[in-house]
Amino acid sequence: MHTSVKNVKASKSSKKSSTQTTISRFFTSGNDKSQPSDPSGIKRQDGRHEGRGKKRLSDAGMSSEKRPKLSLGVEEEGDEKCTVTPSTLDKTVCSKASVSHATLARLKDFSCHGSSESRVSDQVIKMEVEPSDSAKAECFAPQQHSVINSYNELEEEVREEPNKIKQEISFVQFAKNTVIKKSSEEPGVPNRRTKTIYTPLEEQFMEIKKQHADTVLCVECGYKYRFFGEDAEIAAKELNITCHLDHNFMMASIPTHRLFVHVRRLVSQGYKVGVVKQTETTAIKASGANKSSLFTRQLHALYTKSTLVGEDVNPLLKLGDLEQAEDVVQDSGNNYLMCVSESFDKQSKELTVGMVVVQPSIGDLMVDCFKDNVSHSELESRVLKIQPVEILVPSDLSEATERLLRSIALSSVQADDRIRIEKRESSMFEYPAAMRIIRDFYRDTPHPAVGNQEKGSYSLCMGLESPIICCLGPVIQYLTEFKLEKILLCSSSFKRLSSDTDHMQLSAATMKNLEILCNQTTGSVKGSLLWVLDHTQTPFGKRLLRKWVSQPLKSVIDIQARQEAVAEMLSSESSVLPSLQSLLTRLPDLERGLCSIYHKKCSTQEFYLITSTLSRLSAELQALMPAIQSQLSSALLKNLLLDTPQLLSPAQNFLKVLDEKAAKTGNKTEMFVDLTDFPVIRTRKEEIQSVLSDIMEHRREIRLVLKNPSLDYTTVSGQQFLIEVKNSMSSIVPADWVKINSTKIVGRYHTPFIVEKHRRLQTLREQLVIDCNHEWINFLQLFGDHYYILRKAVCHLATMDCLFSLAQVAKENNYCRPEILEDKSQILIMAGKHPVITSLMGVEDQYVPNDTHLQGDGKRAMIITGPNMGGKSSYIRQVALVTIMAQLGSFVPAREASVGIIDAIYVRMGASDNISRGRSTFMEELVEASDILARATCRSLVILDELGRGTSTHDGIAIAYATLESFIRDVRCMTLFVTHYPPLCELEHLYPQHVGNYHMAFLLNEPESTSDEEEVQPEFITFLYQLTEGAAARSYGLNVARLAEIPESILRTAALKSKELEALVNCRRKMVRLLSDAWSITNKEALLDWRKCSL
Repeated sequence: MHTSVKNVKASKSSKKSSTQTTISRFFTSGNDKSQPSDPSGIKRQDGRHEGRGKKRLSDAGMSSEKRPKLSLGVEEEGDEKCTVTPSTLDKTVCSKASVSHATLARLKDFSCHGSSESRVSDQVIKMEVEPSDSAKAECFAPQQHSVINSYNELEEEVREEPNKIKQEISFVQFAKNTVIKKSSEEPGVPNRRTKTIYTPLEEQFMEIKKQHADTVLCVECGYKYRFFGEDAEIAAKELNITCHLDHNFMMASIPTHRLFVHVRRLVSQGYKVGVVKQTETTAIKASGANKSSLFTRQLHALYTKSTLVGEDVNPLLKLGDLEQAEDVVQDSGNNYLMCVSESFDKQSKELTVGMVVVQPSIGDLMVDCFKDNVSHSELESRVLKIQPVEILVPSDLSEATERLLRSIALSSVQADDRIRIEKRESSMFEYPAAMRIIRDFYRDTPHPAVGNQEKGSYSLCMGLESPIICCLGPVIQYLTEFKLEKILLCSSSFKRLSSDTDHMQLSAATMKNLEILCNQTTGSVKGSLLWVLDHTQTPFGKRLLRKWVSQPLKSVIDIQARQEAVAEMLSSESSVLPSLQSLLTRLPDLERGLCSIYHKKCSTQEFYLITSTLSRLSAELQALMPAIQSQLSSALLKNLLLDTPQLLSPAQNFLKVLDEKAAKTGNKTEMFVDLTDFPVIRTRKEEIQSVLSDIMEHRREIRLVLKNPSLDYTTVSGQQFLIEVKNSMSSIVPADWVKINSTKIVGRYHTPFIVEKHRRLQTLREQLVIDCNHEWINFLQLFGDHYYILRKAVCHLATMDCLFSLAQVAKENNYCRPEILEDKSQILIMAGKHPVITSLMGVEDQYVPNDTHLQGDGKRAMIITGPNMGGKSSYIRQVALVTIMAQLGSFVPAREASVGIIDAIYVRMGASDNISRGRSTFMEELVEASDILARATCRSLVILDELGRGTSTHDGIAIAYATLESFIRDVRCMTLFVTHYPPLCELEHLYPQHVGNYHMAFLLNEPESTSDEEEVQPEFITFLYQLTEGAAARSYGLNVARLAEIPESILRTAALKSKELEALVNCRRKMVRLLSDAWSITNKEALLDWRKCSL
């Protein structure tokens, strides 16, 4: 805040000086002996004016002479540095060296009674007077003597002060480098001229920073938020703003109305950001005992990637504002906080991992406990499935687990997409400490929103596995720092992250290789299965569909219920469904809004938007009830729609209490229409009205004094109750009236009565705002009691949105409804297509459909060969994606499909090493294959693409052969095996009932033969992309080399070498065959036949 100095009066000099005169802030009155001298001099600035720039001292009734500037030797915000030394006093010329009693009284308004005495010992007192040339001859000795006496007295007082230096914490990283030199005269005493002195604001910042050393602090200073020290340098780097040295710290600032933009930017870069706000108001502080001290400030809120909940970071009101603000960092689809703990049993050598997943912004709660292997594949699959933005781990996390999490966290190209890893003390993750936190939280935190459920929350937590308990305690403690712990109160809302009985298991490699949630090229959603299926219209519907895609169902009843709902949406001619779909368009994020209200962190505008939307949906759905009951046949649709209006009904009661205009403008003082239930606000408004009535009654006395019966108050620049008097009539204005401002024509005044009443009115108004804020929080608490009911209704709307999305995809792409079988293990697909490639190609390009026949008790393995780039990998991905779509309740891209329930899909494809874990390409392949062999069952679908290619030919063939035979003979799962090794095709002869050889069809255009061996050309291949029975003899890799634009000379050499190697291999095979036949010769005729063949 800018330093403001009130009307400092000075005596007139004999001649007006055109040169500005500066004096010290430390002086005593030479003429007024009744004024007691203050040994500490001028005290600390009023906190209301900190940070402001220089301001001229003026008085309405004084001459145009320039006023003296006041300064301390210590650098304070807005102060100007000036010095006065005794050597300059003989040259000093001033109008009057003494200061009047009124001036000292006004200067005391800027003092601080608390710490001034201890501060003045550290201050360097310098006084400097710049004399006017025109006044040098008019210096009076008494006046000069008075100034010298003033200086000497203060100097003696300073020397008598004890030198106390307190250092509780080192803030060298925040302060500028200051060298403290010793005086040559007094070696043991620090030189006051070089000692670093912190301003009150800097001391306040350091005290808060001491408690939150890992946080970037935004400190409210009037109309700006400021960053200090290292925080300022971080803000300058990340926000692209100016950073400069100010007193002892580097400083950067942002305007208050842009706080949410900059907080989001810092949080997106992985920082923890704290917002420090002023906790006092101007009028109330001015009327209190600490009116001259610094404004008190406290940490108002903390934000990280997973805790972006609050009015400061979500201030936008209208739907679509966030999308239109280009410089605002958007929320990611899921802001999950994941807590991980692990325990290793040395005897059994088993690693057990506990996990708690929370999304505070929407209220999702999930827990999990599982056994993991050396490769941590289970943990990796869950992290990739959830895609958290923040992970909470103990400080003693194992090296392998930490390496895995960091590799995932740093996998994103952009920094704002990377996962933030927060390390906490390992003692918090110990079972006794976590159990104590849980017990205290659930027993000592009553909340009516969950009713009687909270009584059973502690007992429900006791039923959780100990690794989950070890995670839940730290999560409670962590969210308590952000005031978001309420979301954990109802432990009955905890869901299992992965349930083998309810959902199909998708491993981490499966999620990546099938591109379920994002593509492998850029990491974006486009090109993934989710991108194909996502036609949702609401944010909460989009989040639910993401869960559906990553967790396909295993219950035939639930799958068929979704299929029936989608089928009815496609075939029904009722007007109900289009009406329902139109209701879902342009809805705000109700799920996030309800959670913001539940945390009591929402604005009035957001509250009104959410409650009015819920109330409107309730009324419109209620009007559709007769048509829903009579025209819809799907049991799932009826259950969703018939319950929703009743669940939404509480919103209407809260909406009636609010004043629409006040709610939309954020005016909490006029927020409530009926104040019957708000006696505190009513009483405060009555007090304000009483003061206003007194001020209005006072007009009668003013009219009599000024003899103007029609006089009325005026308001200028926000200043109320001004009495305008023409300058020609100023003689009748009483002497005790206070002149506020004036123009050439009129002067504006306040009477002493108005000054007193106006001060009282300002205090009451600010107190009213405080009371309204308190009642607003209580009001949100009452609304939060209905949180779980309203959230259930929003979940119903999200389910409807997902079903409409699946219906739209099926209609646009002409999908068919698959048959779901519970008892049989089979995948039968007629004319199936890859859903993602079909969507990317568009209508003009035709995707070649293919059939699939896999049966658990029949041919359950397909060995697929063929030329490179012939479409083998696309085909096997297509089968897996169609299976996933069928089990999540969607229609599928095929002419006909019949799918038995699959418990898991395991995919091993691609070639990549893992340097962070110390694994080569071949090692990575075998680790994934080993994991699949350990987990696959007879109801699983296993996809292996070119296993064994990372080593020598013989070893690769042997490993691939043995692995495939194990899946066929031992595991008996449905298998798709892509290979370029012809010996594997021999398994069809060993297991003719369970194995089939297939290849991707092609046309071979052989070049014309030539006698010159140097002109051998590779074959030309035309891909047909059609799955055909039988094995392919060759892979025709040279054709791909031509497509890759390998130079022709290299291609010719490679073709010649390929001919030589092929001829050599064929010769060896012929010799082996002849030798084998020779052993079977038993007579002369057979010998003659063998000889003919050998020739």
